[in-house]
Amino acid sequence: MSPYDSDPTDRLRADQVLASSADGEDQAVEAALRPKLLDEFIGQERVREQLSLVLQAARKRGSAPDHVLLSGPPGLGKTTLSMIIAAELNAPIRITSGPAIQHAGDLAAILSSLTEGEVLFLDEIHRMSRPAEEMLYMAMEDFRVDVIVGKGPGATAIPLELPPFTLVGATTRAGLLPPPLRDRFGFTGHMEFYAPAELERVVHRSAGLLDVQIDPRGAAEIAGRSRGTPRIANRLLRRVRDYAQVRHDGVVTQQIARQALEVYEVDARGLDRLDRAVLTALLKLFGGGPVGLSTLAVAVGEESETVEEVAEPFLVREGLLARTPRGRIATAAAWQHLGLTPPLQTGRGAVPAQQPELFRREPGADTV
Repeated sequence: MSPYDSDPTDRLRADQVLASSADGEDQAVEAALRPKLLDEFIGQERVREQLSLVLQAARKRGSAPDHVLLSGPPGLGKTTLSMIIAAELNAPIRITSGPAIQHAGDLAAILSSLTEGEVLFLDEIHRMSRPAEEMLYMAMEDFRVDVIVGKGPGATAIPLELPPFTLVGATTRAGLLPPPLRDRFGFTGHMEFYAPAELERVVHRSAGLLDVQIDPRGAAEIAGRSRGTPRIANRLLRRVRDYAQVRHDGVVTQQIARQALEVYEVDARGLDRLDRAVLTALLKLFGGGPVGLSTLAVAVGEESETVEEVAEPFLVREGLLARTPRGRIATAAAWQHLGLTPPLQTGRGAVPAQQPELFRREPGADTV
């Protein structure tokens, strides 16, 4: 839900889901929709409760709380929670990202300018350079960094004391963090995908802030197509609002929400153009698989990384696609979702994709 998130696959997903890039106005709207305090944050009940205890205890002690690591898929509120942490502590916040810190000197410049009690939010922390990581170890544990001056035999290390601060790290791939870095976080919270009922509350709250009239069924329709992600729910709401204002009276009902999301190519399960292209190629060109990732990517005209990081996670989570040692295969639910019938099976496997006339069985035909 944050305009500050810098994950490239998430930005690509936003473009594909909504068929619209987020401009400055959209970013301002997203910032306005962001909750300011823990009590306003919807969902993630377990993480909220644990984080609330950490912050309350720190306030009672009058000290900076332990460093916090937030992990989970894009769009679930990691940046929002980092800002809430700063607001709850009544402390300033500094925002940067792992890709922006390529040298230890970059990190030293940031750390040396922190004030006591300040919150440093480091997005995509797993993408930080190794020299910067090693400097961060000492900064997190001892609030000290050694700045190297000079090169070769004449180089000297100058110790630099840092004021107590709280590092909030966010990552979409916690497994890529080295163990020494993970161990230095006093609290780790894993963000889960939202349930439809939670997303309905998000949509209702955002609609109120945007002054959009929406009925419960309209909110449920948007929530059901939001892939368990509040950021997507908020953006779909804005696109449905546009459709309702231009082609109707501005009130979002279930029927209007359905019509609007059809225009933006988001189907009833939340699949977008890329998702359906991947499934269609897998089913119609390769008979349901197995097929290699690179071959599948070429078939849909996308990079392998785009298919693997943008489309596949949601398709696997929805039970429409499976990864196997031999390649990607479609599940029975995928055939059903696209309204296709699986090919006839033989002792040698599926009927080749070059024979589409065999994709449909005659009524009563047996499958071997």
